[in-house]
Amino acid sequence: MSVRVLLVDDQALLRAGFRMVLEAHEGIIVVGEASDGDEAILQTARLSPDVVLMDVRMPGTDGIQATRLITEQHPASRVLILTTFDLDEHAFAGLRAGASGFLLKDVPPTELVSAIRSVANGDAVVAPRITRRLLERFAERLPDVACGVVPDDRLDRLTEREREVLGELALGLTNLEIASQLFLSEATVKTHVGRILAKLELRDRVQAVIFAYETRLIQPSL
Repeated sequence: MSVRVLLVDDQALLRAGFRMVLEAHEGIIVVGEASDGDEAILQTARLSPDVVLMDVRMPGTDGIQATRLITEQHPASRVLILTTFDLDEHAFAGLRAGASGFLLKDVPPTELVSAIRSVANGDAVVAPRITRRLLERFAERLPDVACGVVPDDRLDRLTEREREVLGELALGLTNLEIASQLFLSEATVKTHVGRILAKLELRDRVQAVIFAYETRLIQPSL
């Protein structure tokens, strides 16, 4: 099955470079391009790409706002953020806006293609541990329950065991590590994770980590 990709960058030369790299791989189809966030939103609605490869720094509507609107309005289209530096504020903002991961702009072609295919299959590209490091680094920008933020009532949908699993997941643990920590089988943990994502209406483990921090199920280390 082919993966349909929309390229979003205000530099035509970069878009041409990414197109050349992607179209050299079987099963990747570049269905369109956009030079800013507004065009990205329109093209996503028109073309229904599987993956939107999104630059963050663009004139007008930037990549972060475009990511937020695309993930809200077109949940079937996954977004991969392109950043210049690892663990920077754009990566943080992109994940909070709903992106399924981020990549450096100088990522090797094989990693780029692998990431696009992973996201198209419903997986997150960024490891939960990296997400946790981002959230810890920018913790002051998270909502503060003490300042009157109402806790998300979706937490009430989880059983006590599912909350435990979510807490361990938010610390960056793999299914195998969670199984060892909670004395469960790996298959049982996988089932719990699937139910957690479904109940919380989240796309992947990265979004689950963000949810756990924003609802203060996990307290950031300040």
